[in-house]
Amino acid sequence: MAPIAVRNPRTGQYDYQIIPPDRDELAAVCHRLRTAQLAWETSGIEHRIAVLGHWQQALQTHRDEIISALITDTGRYHESVLEFDSVVSSIERWRRLAPDLLRYGESRPSAVPFIRLEGRLTPYPLVGVISPWNFPLLLSLIDALPALLAGCAVLIKPSEITPRFIEPLRRTIACEPALSNVLQYVAGDGMTGAAMIELVDLICFTGSVPTGRRVAEAAARRFIPAFLELGGKDPAIVLADADLNRAAAAILWGGTVNCGQSCLSIERVYVEAPVYEPFLEILTAQAQRLRLAIPEPHSGEIGPIIAARQAEVIADHLADAYARGAIAKCGGALVEHSGGIYCPPTVLTNVNHTMKVMREETFGPILPVMPAADADEAVALANDSDFGLSAAVFSGNPAAARAIAARLMAGAVSINDAALTAIIHDAEKQSFKFSGLGGSRMGPAALHRFTRKQALLVNANPGYDPWWFHKEA
Repeated sequence: MAPIAVRNPRTGQYDYQIIPPDRDELAAVCHRLRTAQLAWETSGIEHRIAVLGHWQQALQTHRDEIISALITDTGRYHESVLEFDSVVSSIERWRRLAPDLLRYGESRPSAVPFIRLEGRLTPYPLVGVISPWNFPLLLSLIDALPALLAGCAVLIKPSEITPRFIEPLRRTIACEPALSNVLQYVAGDGMTGAAMIELVDLICFTGSVPTGRRVAEAAARRFIPAFLELGGKDPAIVLADADLNRAAAAILWGGTVNCGQSCLSIERVYVEAPVYEPFLEILTAQAQRLRLAIPEPHSGEIGPIIAARQAEVIADHLADAYARGAIAKCGGALVEHSGGIYCPPTVLTNVNHTMKVMREETFGPILPVMPAADADEAVALANDSDFGLSAAVFSGNPAAARAIAARLMAGAVSINDAALTAIIHDAEKQSFKFSGLGGSRMGPAALHRFTRKQALLVNANPGYDPWWFHKEA
């Protein structure tokens, strides 16, 4: 297969390359994983917990090396450290939760007195994971960790835009042979991902809606499950009784962390009219204090746009907004430094739902702010979207905030905070509308997705002669 050149987001230079496997090589990898999976499953949950514990230690030993690769992949510092630490915490959390979650099927009576029911959870043998470029390490493992503990083997293809972390991560996996038999990374692009779907028993995909649709269609042709985590256009609603300083700080974090390159970023804000102007003033002042991460990754809060093609989307959304009358209170345009493309935090006013920046996923640190006459109009505007990933509500009245949250068509709603699902993975949620498909990747259901329930119907009185054995013809 031809090499794929990889761009450095801070320099704009193509200074790295990956070589994807061909179809036969990929099939051979899948065969090896399948062969090892049965022993992994039958080894038992305590063994799997121990193996992941050893891997957790290996990750810590190689911490600096992995974080350095993530920084080079993404051009940002603070989020890379947080990403690594979140993965280590996730391993610990799943190791603690898995034994109870995998208890299932104790013997119990059925409706027929002498038939008893038992059950078992059977893992899918080989899980495929196709992960994106915005959080390369975390999103490659967010599905893989519960799948491994459920007893599956896992094949992961991260994005070809951010593949540098794969090599140091492979070295940590090799430290634990029992894990390396059932967990493998492959580098490649969309062609490799498409080939994977033909070889695995279940596919997890995180990415755009158009690609997710193709993944779902390919999985449906094979009758295998597809769990899709797709785009977002997350709204925030600020009610008149909200603490405006707190709301502005939370919304700014939710809209600009990782330079807004997250599916759960706040991408539109609706503020009750009486507090619209003071909220806008506070938000703009706070946004102006954020710094671009130049000349070094740790020099500021706002890193570069990771994918060059995403910079084109952001520029298009801004141009469309300005053509339709939007006004930038701060930021407002992409800038280039030493070959990297940056977007200063941008607060837009005079916006409406005819604009791309209010309807399509921008994936940048852009916060369009729109007044709403009252809470009812704010809810209607928030729900006027093809997306339904998550949302945020701010109010001094928690009961009122919960009532608003219940009316929002979104899988998770942060109350008096924003984008909490970035750091809280305990609550089960599902994506609404075009933001995804399938069971929750958070909470206990995240593990159960990777198992099937098998029922055992046991005749507890074999000497009994049932009437249906003697039914006359």
